[in-house]
Amino acid sequence: MRIALYQPDIPQNTGNIFRLGACLSVSVDIIEPTGFIFDDKKFKRSAMDYIDHIDYQRHVDWEHFYEWSQKNKFRLILMTTKTNQSFYTFQFHSSDILLFGRESAGVPDYVHEIVDHRLTIPMKEGVRSINLSSSVALVLGEGLRQTNNI
Repeated sequence: MRIALYQPDIPQNTGNIFRLGACLSVSVDIIEPTGFIFDDKKFKRSAMDYIDHIDYQRHVDWEHFYEWSQKNKFRLILMTTKTNQSFYTFQFHSSDILLFGRESAGVPDYVHEIVDHRLTIPMKEGVRSINLSSSVALVLGEGLRQTNNI
C-alpha cells in the first residue's frame, strides 16, 4: 500500500505524512508541482529526520504518475468529498495507492474519471473537511488493518 499526494499545497501536511509513512513503512508518492519547495524550512521542520527513513518518489506530473501506477499494476483509490461511498465499507488491497488531492482544490475532474475507486470519510453534515494529514492517517490505518500490514 502507498500514499500519493496530488500537488500538495501545505508543506507541514506533507512533512507530517512523510513522518507517518516512515513510521509505518509506507511509501509516499508526490505528484508535482507542489505549492512549496522541497527545501522549504516548514517542510523540513515537519518531516524532521524522518525523511531519511522513508521511501518516496516524486513524479513530474499526473500523466507520469498515472503511467507509472498502471505499469506497476497499482489500484488507484481517490479520497474525496465528492462521493458517498465510505472507506469503512471498502475492501482494500495491499496493491492500493491511496490518492489524496490538494488541500485547496482536490483533484481535477479527469483524475476523478480515471481512478479505480472514489471513497470518502463520512463526516458530520455542515463541516467542510478533515485536515489532510489526519485524513491520510485515518484511511491508511484502516487499509493496513484490512491487509494485515500493521
